[in-house]
Amino acid sequence: MVAKVLVVEDDSTVSGVLSAYLRKAGFEPRVAADGPTALQEWRQWLPDVVILDVMLPGLSGLEVLARRRADDDVAAVIILSARGDEDDYMVKPFSPRESVLRVQALLRRAERLGSASMLPRTVVSGGLTIDLGARTALRDGEPLALTHREFDLLAHLATHPGEAFTKEQLMRRVWGWDFGDTSTVTVHVRRLREKVERDPSDPRLVVTVRGTGYRFDPEEGGA
Repeated sequence: MVAKVLVVEDDSTVSGVLSAYLRKAGFEPRVAADGPTALQEWRQWLPDVVILDVMLPGLSGLEVLARRRADDDVAAVIILSARGDEDDYMVKPFSPRESVLRVQALLRRAERLGSASMLPRTVVSGGLTIDLGARTALRDGEPLALTHREFDLLAHLATHPGEAFTKEQLMRRVWGWDFGDTSTVTVHVRRLREKVERDPSDPRLVVTVRGTGYRFDPEEGGA
């Protein structure tokens, strides 16, 4: 089945070039040039991936996203923005080739998540309660303010307790990338530890495996 990609962008030159690259890569693109049209197309066409500009006429991209998430829509989203972010943002100006690679990575990640549907909905371990369906995490009953990527990293590690992963493996399994600077994994692990560890300087949950990468140790984290 051909994956459907909704391009939400008010610059017709940008959307035209992007659509051409997506079509050449085997996707089925459709364009919406303003917020209300984007919302209507998203609801009726049900795309697999949405490339969403923030600044739009009529309704901002973030408001469009909030309304679809309120409807429990599960499309993968890449946000176009003039600023960077540690999650699924693509900073302007960007290359059309980059956007195609990001769409392919998101779809691969979605396939992996679908194949993992037999995992438990909730993981309780080491003082943490992780609700995979609701995408929430608690530490000793207190909610953790995790970013989208931090939650994905924690969920992956916690559902594979005791298993060590290299940075390259985490890039593929959590980010969905087959390439890239693995230092982003190091940065996200550091940020995650600051939120989930009782003492981030002495991590007991997300531990470093010398010469390999990282591992989730629930028993140590519960000490």
